Amino acid sequence: METFPIWRIRPAGPEDADALSLVGSATFLESFAGLVDGAGIVAHCLRHHSADAYRAYFAKGAKAWLVEVEPGHAPVGYALTCEPELELARPGDLELKRIYLLSRFQGSAISGVLLRHACEAAEGRARLLLGVKDDNHRAIAFYRKNGFETIGTRRFDVGGKIYNDLVLARPLAPASPSLQPALHARSD
Repeated sequence: METFPIWRIRPAGPEDADALSLVGSATFLESFAGLVDGAGIVAHCLRHHSADAYRAYFAKGAKAWLVEVEPGHAPVGYALTCEPELELARPGDLELKRIYLLSRFQGSAISGVLLRHACEAAEGRARLLLGVKDDNHRAIAFYRKNGFETIGTRRFDVGGKIYNDLVLARPLAPASPSLQPALHARSD
């Protein structure tokens, strides 16, 4: 029986752009090879999973969390939230732009912990949104189990080829009362 490695999740920043790029490209390839045009995958990863693309997200205020395993803190997954780029977004929404984990680590507690970090970062926001390929049944099941519902669809360009995505949203609880301004009513 194979033992599961020791893992940790830590906040990521611009200095982690190379690791995010590597994991983003690897997980995109691993998930979609044989399902999506191969040349499209390469073009998509070169553009959207470059280290510069991640540095640009951080420059615009994105937050990310990196999953690392022993030995040596090898990067195996991450989550990234940002201001919404989805057309169905409303004021107060936040987008879970990516939540990626190499397949060997899927089905463990890691995905749920990554999602919890993203939800905690979204405190005070109305909804957490994401896009997911419409036939990625495993991911869709994970999102539904965690409170996401379909709010629409979008067309997603992967290297010049168009695919269908579902757009999902998870309503978020309002900020805790201790963080909201106190309102005092006066009674005379």
